[in-house]
Amino acid sequence: MVMSNEEKVGFHKGCLTTLAKEREELLKIVNITEQLMSLHVKSLKELGVDLEKENQQIKK
Repeated sequence: MVMSNEEKVGFHKGCLTTLAKEREELLKIVNITEQLMSLHVKSLKELGVDLEKENQQIKK
């Protein structure tokens, strides 16, 4: 099957539109994950856990 240039252009534009929407959704997931991680870090700090100190000990 041979596609005309117009069909090829339409195909690629449609792909870009779909991928842009998928990227938006992925960014939403990343932002939610970051928010949840921040809440857990805050809770651990309130409980007296020093994550930076623990991270440095692991690196040694």
